[in-house]
Amino acid sequence: MKQITKILLTALLCCNATFGQKSYPNLEASKNSLNYKGNPTNAIDRKSLSFSDKGAWFGFGFLEASQAQGGFSGPYLLTEQNGVWISPSFVSLHLLDNNKQELINWKTSLVHQNSYNSHLEQQFQNEKLVVQQQLVFSSGHSALQKTSITNRSSETITLFPSFESKLFLDDLQLSNENKILKIVSTKSKAIGYIQFSNTNTIEILKEGYKTQLEQIILKPNETAIILVSQTYIFPQYSWENEKKSLAATKFNSILTATQKEKENQLAQLIAKKKTVYKEVTYSNLLAKSLLTLQNNSKIAVEGLKHDGVFPSYHYEWFNGFWAWDSWKHAAALAEFNPNLAKSQMRAMFDFQKKDGFIPDCIYRDTLIEANNYRNTKAPLAAWAIWKIYERTKDINYLKEFYPKLTLYHNWWYKDRDHDQDGLCEFGSTDGTLIAAKWESGMDNAVRFDNSTILKNSDTAYSLDQESVDLNAYLYAEKIYLNNMAQVLKLTEDSKKWESESASLKTKIQNQFWDANSGWFYDTSIDGKSFVKDMGCEGYIPLWAEVASLEQAKAITGNMTNPAIFNTFIPLPTLAANHPKFKPEGGYWRGPIWLDQSQFAINGLEKYNYTKEANQLSQKLIYNAEGVMVKGEAIRENYQPITGKGLESFNFSWSAAHYMMLLLKE
Repeated sequence: MKQITKILLTALLCCNATFGQKSYPNLEASKNSLNYKGNPTNAIDRKSLSFSDKGAWFGFGFLEASQAQGGFSGPYLLTEQNGVWISPSFVSLHLLDNNKQELINWKTSLVHQNSYNSHLEQQFQNEKLVVQQQLVFSSGHSALQKTSITNRSSETITLFPSFESKLFLDDLQLSNENKILKIVSTKSKAIGYIQFSNTNTIEILKEGYKTQLEQIILKPNETAIILVSQTYIFPQYSWENEKKSLAATKFNSILTATQKEKENQLAQLIAKKKTVYKEVTYSNLLAKSLLTLQNNSKIAVEGLKHDGVFPSYHYEWFNGFWAWDSWKHAAALAEFNPNLAKSQMRAMFDFQKKDGFIPDCIYRDTLIEANNYRNTKAPLAAWAIWKIYERTKDINYLKEFYPKLTLYHNWWYKDRDHDQDGLCEFGSTDGTLIAAKWESGMDNAVRFDNSTILKNSDTAYSLDQESVDLNAYLYAEKIYLNNMAQVLKLTEDSKKWESESASLKTKIQNQFWDANSGWFYDTSIDGKSFVKDMGCEGYIPLWAEVASLEQAKAITGNMTNPAIFNTFIPLPTLAANHPKFKPEGGYWRGPIWLDQSQFAINGLEKYNYTKEANQLSQKLIYNAEGVMVKGEAIRENYQPITGKGLESFNFSWSAAHYMMLLLKE
């Protein structure tokens, strides 16, 4: 940045145009969608959220007023371990007078802290000074912090600005590299570089650092600006190039460009809302959902070859890309960031094996946790690719993925159809029961309580039951692959998909349907007996549009029955009247998972049960703890009887499916 090399003095009073959001009505309306306030007390303190953008592997927040300093909290680094705070506030400003006394008490002078999808800002004020701070990401490697200091007194003030911090971590080595603070970790290949405007000295301390800037003399109503850039960059990217980019960067230009980008994203989403969600409060939920995905977005580094989205940066073991999470993320991303949606899909298919298999999950650092090849996940990839095509009309993207999707689809019938009857089972590559349950995505679902493993080959095993949701997903895949074949003018392929989908539809409607209870169930491998546990898998045939009209009517009756699925938050993963229903702590044995619930509601819409869909949607939105409350994070799942948020905070597929719930098809 040009300003990095100097402190700027201006005659402006404390009202920078960038602090007002009048030009960005959607950003202003949705500010503080998520609460980033907190006081990290140690490196692994996960009580507070952090803001990030542009795929950066680090983020920031606000310190509570009681612990406020002259900077933002963090950074929270995902560049090492599974997420650690480097410090309570690593770039924290001190403004001293001639007597080395702090001229402003940060704890008592805090005026406000506001977060936007574009940036963070906070203001401090006392009888002498107004201090305004803004933080915006310039790239996936760097964030810029601007501090504007205005003299509001009638006397000239001399300031001696400095930055000082202590570290939480003992694995970091700090050094002064040509007046740039360099940070090297023994637990990560990423290197940090902190640049301060007009630095006099950088002193490396035993537990941190201190940097002294040149003195500032402020006349009444005069403003000085101090700029800091924070970079955390992996070796596959060039620090020299990033440094040159920063030197050419103007803070206000970056902030304005980011504001315009986020405003446009919100405007695009708001324009696509269903009519029933026209009120601004639903626009705010869209903004929160978008921001949740944004905070979890990460650029390609080390083991991850393309950009994508974590399930949740906030949970220690969710720092990677999962297959069916990725399909869901991509479907939502297509609505406002199709390039990231495309990249998210490529990230998983980078690891596709020659036989078509896609691993369950992949990670940046496989020394922390290995990529999981023990199982894959439910086949929703073609759905996501078709969503991307619908939004972009990028035929070359279809050409790229069609053969990969076909290979993946056919793999199921080769490795997961034990009796070769055209109906597949969930399974594993290593013969373990737990990995086979993982493959369903519903790890501890009641329907698998009595399952056993069958061997198909040395590297392929199936559960001893055929699952209705799996085969409904495969039916939907055939429909989407047929759509692609038609666009690509692959006539013979199209005929094949049409024939296969028609045959599979008949099998699903006949084998998995129980007319007595009006529900679809998994069956034994021979199809002669039901695994009669009424769960969310039974309404997936609505989403896939594989149920008959009569079947859809019966399913709708169960879904709207308060004793079964129409709970306080509706559409639990297990029927509320099931003896094993466990609404809290049950994981897939009762709690609400937004992906399944949104699939169910979308299925109702497809069968023209619009009134019922809207009624369930309202409960799903308003009864889930904090969803419609500004500042509250979207959770991994919810307690269906009380609405309590459960498991991980800032959960991506929940956000993705809330977004899809509100938008037109």
